[in-house]
Amino acid sequence: MKTVTIEGQLRTGVGKKAARQLRAQELVPGVIYGGSTELTFAAPAKAFKPLVYTGEFQFAEVNLDGKSYKCILKDLQFDTVTDVLIHVDLLELVDDKKVLADLPLKYVGTSKGVKEGGKLVVKMKSVKVKTLPKFLKESIEVDITNLGLNENLRVSDIVTSDIEIMNSPRIPIASVVMTRQLKQAEASAAKDEKKK
Repeated sequence: MKTVTIEGQLRTGVGKKAARQLRAQELVPGVIYGGSTELTFAAPAKAFKPLVYTGEFQFAEVNLDGKSYKCILKDLQFDTVTDVLIHVDLLELVDDKKVLADLPLKYVGTSKGVKEGGKLVVKMKSVKVKTLPKFLKESIEVDITNLGLNENLRVSDIVTSDIEIMNSPRIPIASVVMTRQLKQAEASAAKDEKKK
């Protein structure tokens, strides 16, 4: 799985004034929690780009004063006016402690319904999961091969081992809908049938 390495330094000053001074130096203040101690740190804004501006699920390896912390991204704050990243929350991964994370769904295969002229509509791009860090992965594959016309796949249809999905099992994640051309073709076929 992809890991983004972030070189940072531990912060001593906390509060708005200290945070403003860091941002003036193009550093982003952040916090790492979930481990034995909570750490406040700062790192260059550009170091976070590969972690923040992606649809992929990745680990963050944060190096602070000679120590390395394996984390996942939990929360981001952007400036409401300039849209600049102003704060990052990271969750430290502890081997025997379950974590909550959002994992992307990767749809594989070509559905029966699409082959029949339908259109695939993806309703969910990720699911919330609870698992041990060793079972975290880049994405959860969902096979859509058997998805027929006017059928839905639901959260309950996602097959995973060692990962507990926290979303409601009834929520649809993808469906195949009829296209306008297919509806028109069926309507004209029905008319032709009546004429016979």
